[in-house]
Amino acid sequence: MLPRVVITGIGVVSPNGIGKSAFCHAVLEGKSGVKRISRFDPVDLPVHIAGEIPEFDELAWVDPRERKHVSRVVPLAVAASNEAIADAGLDPAVMAMEEKRQIGVVLGTGGGAQEFSEEQYRLWHSGHIKQVSLFCIPSGTMGTISSEISMRFGFRGYSHVVTAGCTSSTDAIGYAYQHIQAGVLPMFLVGGVDSAITPGIIKGYSLLRALTQSWNQQPERASRPFSADRDGFVIAEGSWMFILEDYEHARARGARIYAQITGYGSTCEAFHRVRMSESPEEPARAITLALEEANLAPEDIQYVNLHGTSTEMNDRVETRALKLALGNRASHIPMSGLKSQIGHAQGACGAASMAATLIAMEHSAIPPTINLDVADPECDLDYVPDIGRKAPIEHAICNCVGFGSKNSALVLKKVA
Repeated sequence: MLPRVVITGIGVVSPNGIGKSAFCHAVLEGKSGVKRISRFDPVDLPVHIAGEIPEFDELAWVDPRERKHVSRVVPLAVAASNEAIADAGLDPAVMAMEEKRQIGVVLGTGGGAQEFSEEQYRLWHSGHIKQVSLFCIPSGTMGTISSEISMRFGFRGYSHVVTAGCTSSTDAIGYAYQHIQAGVLPMFLVGGVDSAITPGIIKGYSLLRALTQSWNQQPERASRPFSADRDGFVIAEGSWMFILEDYEHARARGARIYAQITGYGSTCEAFHRVRMSESPEEPARAITLALEEANLAPEDIQYVNLHGTSTEMNDRVETRALKLALGNRASHIPMSGLKSQIGHAQGACGAASMAATLIAMEHSAIPPTINLDVADPECDLDYVPDIGRKAPIEHAICNCVGFGSKNSALVLKKVA
């Protein structure tokens, strides 16, 4: 029998709340974290808004002398990791070396250090060569982000970065889950981080017509998944980190258990460099694989946390995929889209989804999908618009769909 894999710690830095408690209140209340960009003047860009976290204090987590040499994702990930580690009742400062070798780090990110690299190019091409970081190459490399976390806390187990577009952190969680099941390590610090709010990235997404340009004057209304008047997503940043561990390992040390991961499914159809799945078959198959691994039927599911980007095609395809995977049960399951509140945190969005789902399970409350103002006849499931709803949740699905037609899903079970 495979080991049970449970979640024992949560850490959050989100546009609608820094820290697990603030995020919890915001998610259940339907609080938007979308606002006008403050990091730079966006006036010359078509998009002026993002799920930004201007109140986050980077220097509380990275030495001021080192900040210019690392991407913003490093302090974001360190802050969320620190909370998750403490929440799990762990203290790396008193751990023996052998204990630290039993903890791995797997980090999912889509953009990684793009923000850092874009700034280095800006300095170089604007003639500020002496301001370019000495570490522009190593700090601009994706794989070093997990190393920053491992070194910060002294963990000596696996240290890997998963970058697979929007599904990056869902896949990172899935890989950690599989490694614990295989008996490789008993514990992982795992999750997602991204901070891709830059002029270049906004220009690039605008060329793809992927970002909404309609709500610059009303940022909190901009992210509107499944609403018929949606016209693109809102880019966001943040970090959501977790401690995953073998159930027996967690029980032996008396850890609090939030939930168990019981299934993980991942698929990819014929590759296209920017397209998300245009047909529902492969997204549906990822959900089906996760349910099969969890040994559950659609009738066993009480909640789905949706990908819900606010792009016209993706929301419709996800709706069709859920109907295909869950059959007649789909119309009876309450579902909600976290991106309506915080925007699209890129490769970290799957981890954000899992954090919101754990909150929903713990409080027996379905978070609302805000800004769903106009019914779309092709998006006709129960998205819990406007306000949340009390409901017990034993089993839940976290769904994720990304660029390159990648699809991933997790199944969570509440542990009494």
